[in-house]
Amino acid sequence: MNSAHAFQIFEQSIAQYHVLDTVNQPFENPFDAKTLDHLLYRKNWIDTVQWHYEDLIREPSIDPVAALELKRKIDASNQDRTDMVEYIDSYFLQEFSAVNPLHDATINTESPAWAMDRLSILALKIYHMQEESNRISASDNHRAACAKKLAVLLEQKTDLSTAIDQLLDDMAAGKKYMKVYKQMKMYNDESLNPVLYQNKS
Repeated sequence: MNSAHAFQIFEQSIAQYHVLDTVNQPFENPFDAKTLDHLLYRKNWIDTVQWHYEDLIREPSIDPVAALELKRKIDASNQDRTDMVEYIDSYFLQEFSAVNPLHDATINTESPAWAMDRLSILALKIYHMQEESNRISASDNHRAACAKKLAVLLEQKTDLSTAIDQLLDDMAAGKKYMKVYKQMKMYNDESLNPVLYQNKS
């Protein structure tokens, strides 16, 4: 696994979503359920649907009831996203379980899966900024500004991809090691969120 392969999977997911381009479409994963590719595809699909949820909820004339329903979907999507990152990190933990870290091995500021999470979101930014830089109905100034932003995003992709590949190489060589800390989001837990447990009958 390397960042280029992961990015291709993210692009495949994004392209498939935009065939129908609706948040209500059915989901099908083309990869075997036992593979990392399966997890990465699912991860990006969650990100892609949530990207469009975030667009929809910003509709100025949105009905308040519809907005609340959409906010609940965004909350559920955030939890799914976090869960999927933890599944991906569990894969990497198993992948490197036989590696003995060197005595001076260090831990990274983020796990491989959270770095992949950033790459997945970056793939969405690149896709949509590319759209805007080519949008015929937009002004020349808008397209030019978006083209400049796209160049920055592509540079960011190069830097992030390099960092991910270096991290995975260092982990394989025992120079880096990883830990997985469960997110423990308190607002979704009926026993930890006071708004939920104080109103629980």
